[in-house]
Amino acid sequence: MKTAKSVNAYIAAAPPEVRPRLRRLRQTIKRAAPKAAERISYGMPFYEYGGSGYKGRLIYFAAFKQHIGVFIPPKPSRGYGGLEKYRTAKSSFRFPHDEPLPLGLIGKTVKALVKQIRRRELSES
Repeated sequence: MKTAKSVNAYIAAAPPEVRPRLRRLRQTIKRAAPKAAERISYGMPFYEYGGSGYKGRLIYFAAFKQHIGVFIPPKPSRGYGGLEKYRTAKSSFRFPHDEPLPLGLIGKTVKALVKQIRRRELSES
């Protein structure tokens, strides 16, 4: 997939059968973190909350041939909210196209990450 300049462009460039899943994932993230800024980094959508830089990055996602990958940079202080069974590496998760996305778990994890960033910002001020 060609590098997109926006999340809309990224989703539009994805295979047609994957687009609805990406839209639902995007909607889930935006609902869980409505104040997060939506950006493109490393050629994929990501969401940044609060301060800029690594500490404010909540979640990335990308479409692949067989799955949707979700990447969560900082480890949540209380685990990944039930996403562990999808984990394939330190902070990477794979959701096969032939299985439903665990949107509830993803939303819960994003909310936990927002709280974690808020706590960290309060402790640093």
